[in-house]
Amino acid sequence: MRTTFDFTPLFRSSIGFDRMLNALEAASRGEPIDNWPPYDIAKTDEDDYRITMAVAGFSQDELTITQEQNMLMVSGQKVGEDNSHYLHRGIAGRAFQRRFELADHVKVVGARLVNGLLTIDLKREIPEEMKPRRIEIASDKTMPKVAANRKIEAEKQVA
Repeated sequence: MRTTFDFTPLFRSSIGFDRMLNALEAASRGEPIDNWPPYDIAKTDEDDYRITMAVAGFSQDELTITQEQNMLMVSGQKVGEDNSHYLHRGIAGRAFQRRFELADHVKVVGARLVNGLLTIDLKREIPEEMKPRRIEIASDKTMPKVAANRKIEAEKQVA
């Protein structure tokens, strides 16, 4: 028995959490899981990540890596036809498309294909204006003087 959640009340009462709620909604739909090609995701440093995919039989020309906003897409398409008669075929050569949802400010740094393993390096680069900053606390001597007897006068309207 599958339980589905209705996220509509959260959409009505939250602002700026659209991506998170959409991800929760997509996860609750239970889309079929495709485990090919196999991959690993590793955190290599505080802000660095690495995706490693086993793409045996694919060359660099047959692989495409695309990043659109917060979505990373890796696809593979074999070029040409293989007319061989196989007695056993254990190395899959079928086309694939794998999608990875990226957090804000995560960018692809580089990719390489070595010995049938496609490695994609990612880095979270938070813009300087979004990083926490320390606010200097000034003493009375360094603060600008504000007139203590300053009065706010309203315009007098004659009736």
